[in-house]
Amino acid sequence: MVTLGLIGFGTIAREVVSAFPPDAVRWVALLREGAGTPLPPNVSAVTRLDALIGVRPRAVVEAAGQEAVAAYAPALLEAGIPTVIASVGALSDPGLAARLAGASRNGGARFVLPSGALGGLDYLRAIAALPDARVRYTSRKPPAAWAAELNSAGLSADNGAITLFEGTPTEAARLYPRNLNAAFAVALAAGAGKVTVRVVADPKAAGNTHEIEAESAAGTASFRFVNAPSPDNPKTSALTALSLVAALGELLDLEGHR
Repeated sequence: MVTLGLIGFGTIAREVVSAFPPDAVRWVALLREGAGTPLPPNVSAVTRLDALIGVRPRAVVEAAGQEAVAAYAPALLEAGIPTVIASVGALSDPGLAARLAGASRNGGARFVLPSGALGGLDYLRAIAALPDARVRYTSRKPPAAWAAELNSAGLSADNGAITLFEGTPTEAARLYPRNLNAAFAVALAAGAGKVTVRVVADPKAAGNTHEIEAESAAGTASFRFVNAPSPDNPKTSALTALSLVAALGELLDLEGHR
């Protein structure tokens, strides 16, 4: 039986666990003291990072937000434990990005940034070196996904789409730390200085929609992904957990052949 670790046990982590046979994987989840989160039989909880490191999981999946990346991922990597980072927006902090890279080198453990709710990142990486490359990423979701943000701004999308934000990937990651990891995945692929991010609440959106428009000397490209929302969290695409599962599977295969 393989032992794997989790940081957090919310909607995404629960979906990741359910994708693996319960009799093949033992999961250990790092939770806050007193969290009281109901856990499946094959998931046990610890409340200290050293306890998670102590069980020597083959890999750990972070699914608890940007603060959790900063608090736990460097130490896991230093301890030689490969880590899949769901909250890629955390790397908008250059200091943290440098810490992760250093910890990965020191511990000899890789960290993986999954594609999340997106595709087409290989194209963006290919044009990143072109000085004229420009990319616009738009997150377009139904108003229910942005109800709190619309209410706090005194806005309503009942009569048409409303742009809640337009700016840089770094600003987007700071303002929407749990909901715009896809935007920073685009920025990491294409280069943050080449990317503009928009957040749109649209009553006509059929699901959580991600739109990427790219222009460069190599040509033009557009990608549109309409993802079904997670049943338990309308701000999160169901594809996010599937992407983590795929990234974890590839990581385990690589580690198994080292």
